[in-house]
Formats: sequence, C-alpha cells, structure tokens
Amino acid sequence: METAVVIVAAGRGTRAGGDILPKQYRPVGGKTVLTRVLEEIASHPKVDAVLSVIHPTDQENYLSAANHVAGRLLEPVTGGATRQDSVRAGLEQLTKHSPRNVLVHDAARPFVDAALIDRVIDTLDAHDGAVPALAVTDTLKRARGGRIESTVDRLNLWGVQTPQGFHFDKILDAHRAAAQAGKVDFTDDSSIAEWHGLDVILVEGSPENVKLTRQADFDMAETRLRGAASGANAEWRTGSGFDVHAFASGDHVMLCGVKVPHDRALAGHSDADVGLHALTDAILGAIGDGDIGAHFPPSDPQWKGAASDVFLGDAARRVAALSGRIVNVDVTLICETPKIGPHREAMRTCIARILRIGLERVSVKATTTEKLGFTGRGEGIAAQATAMVQLG
Repeated sequence: METAVVIVAAGRGTRAGGDILPKQYRPVGGKTVLTRVLEEIASHPKVDAVLSVIHPTDQENYLSAANHVAGRLLEPVTGGATRQDSVRAGLEQLTKHSPRNVLVHDAARPFVDAALIDRVIDTLDAHDGAVPALAVTDTLKRARGGRIESTVDRLNLWGVQTPQGFHFDKILDAHRAAAQAGKVDFTDDSSIAEWHGLDVILVEGSPENVKLTRQADFDMAETRLRGAASGANAEWRTGSGFDVHAFASGDHVMLCGVKVPHDRALAGHSDADVGLHALTDAILGAIGDGDIGAHFPPSDPQWKGAASDVFLGDAARRVAALSGRIVNVDVTLICETPKIGPHREAMRTCIARILRIGLERVSVKATTTEKLGFTGRGEGIAAQATAMVQLG
C-alpha cells in the first residue's frame, strides 16, 4: 500500500453544538461533514485506503455518514481520550497494511480538495513530512484578561491545516515515543514530528480548507454551498403534516420522541408518537414523496410497536438523497393533557438529533382547543407540523 489516510472523527465538537450532535455528523448542504470528507478523500486516485477513528458511541452515526461512500474505506477504529491518542490508535491499526505514506486529516474540514492532497503526497517523495499552511496575515496581539500586552511579530508565522502527510513508519515511531515519554500536549501531528526531529516541510494550504468549529462556521459553509449550487437553481419547498391518536390504557405517551408520564397511553400500530408522525408527513410532503403510511403501512407487522424516530429518520435520509437540506421544522401539539411545557426542550433536542440539524431550527409548541372537540374532551391528542426543505 502506498498511501493511507487517517480521518480523526472522535471529537464531540461542543462549540458547534456537539451537545446535540457531534459536528462531524451535522449536515452542511444536505450531507454530513464527515460524508463530504470521506467522499473527497476516498475518491482521490493516489489514496489507497481511508481509516476513520470514531467515538465509541458513534458507530451508528458513522455508518450512516459512510453508507454511500464508494470503496477504499477500512473498518473504523475507536479513538482515545485526546486527539493524539486517537491518531495513534489509527496508526497502530494501519500497521497491518504497512503503507509507505499516511495522511492525517481532521473530520471537521469538509472542503479539502484534490490539489491540496496532491501537494502533500508529492512532497513526501523528498521529505519525512508535509504540512499545508497559510501565512498569517492578521496583526497578532498577546493579551491577558482581555487587555492587550504586546504585538506579536507575524513574520515567518503560519497557520497550519490538515491533511498532514508523513512517512508512515516515522510518524508512528514519533507517536509511540511521545506516548512513552508521557508527552500528551501536542495539538497536531506536525508538532509531534518536530519534537521527534523529523524533516517536515510546509506546502501551500488552501483558504477554502476551513475547519468548522462554531455555529457561525456552519452558517458560512451553508452559504458557500448554496452559492456553489447556484442559488438561482435552488428550490424551496414547504410541507405540512397532521395526525391524530386516541387515548388508550397505559401510563405514558410518546411525544416528539420523549416518554411523557401520563395516566393514559396513545393507541396506534407503532408507538403512536403523534408529533413525529405529523412531522414525518410534513417532510415527505415537502419533497413530494407520499406519506408515512405509504412507506410504513400499519398492515405490516414489522412496524408494530416501532419507535417513530425510524420513520422521521427515513424522511430525513430521503431529503439527503435528493441533495437537499431541512431548513427548519415546526410542530404544534394539540391537547388538554399532559402538560407539554416541562418536556418541550427535550422534544426539540430529540428532533434535532434525529434530523441532524441545529436546535435553533426546531420548534415545538402546544395549545388546547378550549375544551372543544375530541381533544377538548380528552379523547386523544392531535398534532400538526410544517417543514421547509431546500433542494438543489
């Protein structure tokens, strides 16, 4: 094997809303960040294998992100407590393949391009390592507590990116030596290579190869991708959904993915989650793809008692398959009881996780019918939902 790539995808990404979904699994332009990374790198003609290092709880998320990526993907491995630990775990796994070169790339950089990968790989013909970088152009200040102490000379200062490339055996030796020495504070692989005395050269980076760290980065990425798709060709769709379930005997109801204690349950073939059912229909309506009953008929015994997040997740995947993205969703629950307010944020969080969108794009509301009608009489719960989807 000539060249393998380790994708570091084990982080939590809290600054980008990782409490909802780790940033590498959040969508940009209708695809997850990690899917975009894998597609670009796995399709490069000089890359022979791609190995992702993931968090132990992210197996399902990884399989979903990698599901449609063609070839060259090795089975992922579990990362460690730090980025340094995760990279070393990936390198150790690659020993069975013995590549000549290895590139290490952050999963949060979805805009890496083929030309940049070429520059890194080609430089390894003459050097131990190659690191893409951009010269620092901003004035730099050193400050303490927000108060400026001095100006830093930016001459000869560079901001480094990934993928960083190395001769495989040399960077593996460097990582092992660092672990043996108890050196755990390296922020990237070039720092380890420098500490170990390797010959590492800077190559031209790319201004487009940004790292998605905060919510503002995701917003800019969405804007960029919409522009690339030529906004004139983008199409905005709105769908609506409505569902009703009657009360039955039980001790809880499922509403928007949350188990809510109650003196009755909702009757239905699945878990009778009226909120997720209405939202699933809204998304399917936006893309003109039938309704929940067409895809998951109640006559099919396999859906008896099924969790409704299966239905909503399927609708989201249908949007992604059209290279679309879910812009925002809004659910209104109509009932006298139970009280929705104490569970509203948990419901929003659950929907955001299933749809892989930011929490700020999810609304859950509740209202009564002032004792009128079947909901007013306490016979059941109704829900209505709307969803906006961008295609193209």
